[in-house]
Amino acid sequence: MTAPVHAGPRHAAKASVARSGAVMAAGSIVSRATGFVRSAVVVAALGTGLVGDGFTVANTIPNILYTLLIGGTLNAVFVPELVRAAKEHADGGKAYTDRLLTACTAALVAMTVLAVLAAPRIVDFYTDYTGAQRDLTVAFARYCLPQILFYGLFTLFGQVLNARGRFGAMMWTPVLNNLVVIAVFGLYLWTAGTSGSTLGATDTRVLGWGTTAGIVVQALALFPALTAARFRWRPRFDWRGSGITRPLRSAGWLVLLVLTNQAAYWVVTRLSTTAGQHAHDQGVAGGAGYTAYTNAYMLWVVPHGIVTVSILTALMPRMSRAAAEADPAAVRRDLSHGLRTSAAMIVPAACALLALAPWLMGAVFGYGRTSPADVTVMAGMLMAFAPGLIAFSGQYVLSRGFYALSDTRTPFVLNLVIAGCNAGLSALAYVLLPARWAVTGMAGAYSLALFAGWAVTAYTLDRRLGGGGLLRSPSLAAHGRLLVGCVPAALIGYATARAAEGLGDIAATGAGTAALLVVLALLARPLRLDGINDMIGKLRGGRGR
Repeated sequence: MTAPVHAGPRHAAKASVARSGAVMAAGSIVSRATGFVRSAVVVAALGTGLVGDGFTVANTIPNILYTLLIGGTLNAVFVPELVRAAKEHADGGKAYTDRLLTACTAALVAMTVLAVLAAPRIVDFYTDYTGAQRDLTVAFARYCLPQILFYGLFTLFGQVLNARGRFGAMMWTPVLNNLVVIAVFGLYLWTAGTSGSTLGATDTRVLGWGTTAGIVVQALALFPALTAARFRWRPRFDWRGSGITRPLRSAGWLVLLVLTNQAAYWVVTRLSTTAGQHAHDQGVAGGAGYTAYTNAYMLWVVPHGIVTVSILTALMPRMSRAAAEADPAAVRRDLSHGLRTSAAMIVPAACALLALAPWLMGAVFGYGRTSPADVTVMAGMLMAFAPGLIAFSGQYVLSRGFYALSDTRTPFVLNLVIAGCNAGLSALAYVLLPARWAVTGMAGAYSLALFAGWAVTAYTLDRRLGGGGLLRSPSLAAHGRLLVGCVPAALIGYATARAAEGLGDIAATGAGTAALLVVLALLARPLRLDGINDMIGKLRGGRGR
């Protein structure tokens, strides 16, 4: 039987996506690794007490505000808009891109100036600090808030590159950011010691501006890739009648989506800090508050950042082109491919996090001022987060299907399910559970909220795309077979880590991970785990299926 004419190009496109995803995943792995080194150096320099908390709050606020005000919009709206402009405009979308970049940069500058001026009020909103602690946090915030502008420029330029099929630079340049911060805090460690009990005005200024310098380097490092892509930005202010209001109208729904997420995040932050204080007052062993929640979340989200984000960043331009050509069947195929490909690594990762949490948390955070009780608390939270990783990844894939269709309203409505469940169930956990377990319950609440959101998103997108859709696609069966294989693999991994824990947390984590992977590899062929079999084939030098 003769193969379809389009099979060759389709296969080539999939190979191209796979190569792009691999490049981005490699960059993400290096970025995550240097990010953990960065976190370790910052903790070594400032500790986990009030000085460290003040810096962490101040350095997190720019990211929160950027994401809240414009970040989610840039990530989700720009690639479809730029792809559409390149297809429909006679100049390949050059003038449209220049106008859009100019308008967004102007907005970023205005937001950054207002944020710096409002630094004291912003700090008061997220904390109840007073006196010298408040002054220190406000000072750090004023040095860190300019990051909003450079976060935005990094995303703007990165989306221009993504729309042109160049994905690597955006994943690799954060490594430079991490190296700058490691150098700045390493120099402080070398010159000022490790006490972290006092911090002078000069030290605050150097550390604050040094942290912002890392984001500046990260943004500017994209210019060589832009030049290689033959892109040169010429600011244009002739916005009237240019069509840039369409993405801005779409962006309104994304702003509301981010706002609901941040509202739920604010609820969790307030409740977890209060629960942590109650646990401390009751003499509970181990920090059972916001810091433990944040550390567990940071480790939990790593597989998603390496795998799912890389795959969908590569798929997004192709899905956007298919949507622009009114080809829902191609969008369905790409979504199904994204679900299956990401699940092949995300499902085993979720099971590994669940089975190996005690040793994994000890290997990453069990140093310095972190006690075994602290590790135990964080491990419990990581275990509560772990199942939700599967839903988090699936929800991310499906939401990009709506964005490829230039629909931002539906993801906002669907996200209300996640945000509402997360806030409501977290409040329930705070009220019903003892202080020791309240924040662990909040981590579990987020997992439940993610599964609820994934289910309603799949149902809604299935109806939107039609044609037998996603609910009966091979992806659902692939997830089921992966779980059947991963459960016994995780149990054997846990038993192996338990047997090796006398050699230390790192050795136990390595042994448990190796055992899990070996069992999964043995089960891959009889269970028809195609994604795993493909990876095994490539490791053996074969082409894979």
